[in-house]
Amino acid sequence: MEGTGSYLALVVIGVVITVGVGQILLRSGQPFLEDVFQNNETAHSINRLLVVLFHLLTLGVLGMISIVPVPDTTNTAQTIVFKMGVVLLLVGIAYGVSMLVLLRIRERRRQLKVSAEIDQKIAEQRSGPGRFRRGGNPDPEPRTSSDQSDS
Repeated sequence: MEGTGSYLALVVIGVVITVGVGQILLRSGQPFLEDVFQNNETAHSINRLLVVLFHLLTLGVLGMISIVPVPDTTNTAQTIVFKMGVVLLLVGIAYGVSMLVLLRIRERRRQLKVSAEIDQKIAEQRSGPGRFRRGGNPDPEPRTSSDQSDS
């Protein structure tokens, strides 16, 4: 019966931690994703999908870890703590990888935005009135045939 109590304790603690962290991710992830995707609707959808993914992965790992025997532990509390540690480490690694991916997406979007702004300014300078020569002076008015005969 001690095995069942240990199993249930691990599952209950794991579910409580998973739901708690999932709620934190849901609330705190929204502003970050809005910054990344520049669209509230898209950010909200992706945020919910990421939280569901987090819950599925965490509960799946929790289910697998809960039945794996831990060698060299005779104390039930040690077994629960060890297994929870494994679950938390795996979830932390998975979350860290997903954050790195989102940070790369955000950085890439920022680079593309800056590049587009630079391209636009260059295009405006090339086609705009009052183009400048190397010395910084505007191009002179084009000479007409009457101007050339006066010189």
